[in-house]
Parts: sequence; C-alpha cells; structure tokens
Amino acid sequence: MNRRALSRHTASRAHAVYDPVSGTCSMARAGHLAPVLVLPDGSGRVVDLPTGPPLGLDSLPFEAVDLDIPDGSVLALFTDGLVTSREGDFDEDLSDLQRALAQPARSLYALCDSVLASMCTQPRTDDVALLLARTKRLSEDQVADWAVPPDPAAVATIRKEVADRLAAWHLEAAAFVAELAVSELVTNAIRYGAEPIRLRLIRERSLICEVSDASSTSPHLRRARTFDEGGRGLFMVAQLTRRWGIRSSMTGRTIRAEQQLDELVP
Repeated sequence: MNRRALSRHTASRAHAVYDPVSGTCSMARAGHLAPVLVLPDGSGRVVDLPTGPPLGLDSLPFEAVDLDIPDGSVLALFTDGLVTSREGDFDEDLSDLQRALAQPARSLYALCDSVLASMCTQPRTDDVALLLARTKRLSEDQVADWAVPPDPAAVATIRKEVADRLAAWHLEAAAFVAELAVSELVTNAIRYGAEPIRLRLIRERSLICEVSDASSTSPHLRRARTFDEGGRGLFMVAQLTRRWGIRSSMTGRTIRAEQQLDELVP
C-alpha cells in the first residue's frame, strides 16, 4: 500500500507478499504504519515490523520480516487517516481498529464497510484507505515443484515434465504458452543466474510459473532488433501471458509469469 507523498520527494509504503504454498508472508515498511493481523480465533495484533525511512529519504535497504500466517487470517493495511481523528488518541483508535477487524462479516467487502463505519464516526483531517486480504493456503495437488540442474540440456526434460503435469491437471489448452514460458525462464536462469535453481507451477484461478535462482540481478524487458540473436525470450513471455514480474529476496530472485485459466478452460 502506497501512502500519498509526505513531501515533494518522499512517500511512505507498506509492502506484503504472501506465499499461498508455504503460508508465509514477507512484509516491510517505509515510513508507513505496520499492518494489523487478525487470526481466525479473532485475536489481533499490530505486526512487529522494523521502521524503514520513507521512500526518497534514504537509500538504505529495507528490512523485511517473514511470518507464518494461519489459514483464514485477515491482514489489514491502512493509512494513518483511519486511526488519527481530531480528538481521538492514536493508541485507542488502533485498539478500536483491531476490535472492528475481529467482528464477523459475510465477506471482506462487508468487513471493510463495517470497519470504516465504526472508525469514521467523526470528520477526518486526512485521507482514509483500508486494504484487507484473507490468507488461504493451496493444497498439495495444486502445486508442482522441480529442482533444475544447471545444464541447458535439462530444459527439454523439464519442459516434458511440465507438459505431463498440465495434462494431469486437464490444462492441455494452456500447455503451449506454459511450456514456452518455462523454457525461456529456466534457460535464462541457467545461463545468467546462480544455483540453486527451482521451478514451481501453481494452479489456482490462474496458472503461475515461477523460476527462482540465487542471482541478485533483474532481467530487463527489451525489444530485440531485427538481426539480434537474443533478447526476445522475455518479451515473448510478456506478450503471451497475462502478466509477469520479478520478486527479490534475501536468497535471490523469483521471476513469474501468469496465465488466466478462465479464458482457456470451459
């Protein structure tokens, strides 16, 4: 969640990446309020995150915290306008927010409405934003994982195993694009990355291909010129998939490409 600019050249941000396979969430903040986590039993707490400087104020790296979050928990990210009223106390408003988030609701949309209604009973001097996410882990049969040998000859074998897994998932219609994405991302990891290299397929509402390696560099999307021998792989992946992205971590990087399944599966 990005906050409006604190000055002409700075802004605050809270950042969270949830892994539905492992159930872990990596979070960091830059001059922003820490998120609130509400567990399935209704207990809530402010996540203990290191306070980083606002974006644009310092070039120091931001420290991230990894948490194991139970299924069905609710993570709330919000701007300070939600917990800063004209006459209220910040700590008291924060406690009120935790209690409001713990109330039962038929959906996250309904919970957002009830939280805003209970918190914004007085005029606010600042803008208000609230973002809620409920955690849900994937089952084992929705995930396939491979260790990739650092050998270009392994790409053909990996591609065949991906095709077999897609057939077992009855996703043959997604195979052409998925195999192309796997070939390009795995090849790039072998050529330019560092060991260990892993490939992961995730089947949910979309089909996600993730290739991780220990490199700290990020590839750049570019258009190859007519006589260039390279530079087309990532561009093709970006054109054929719904979206793609790069995520950095303390152990390396993960490049992912996502296909929308509802356009392929009746």
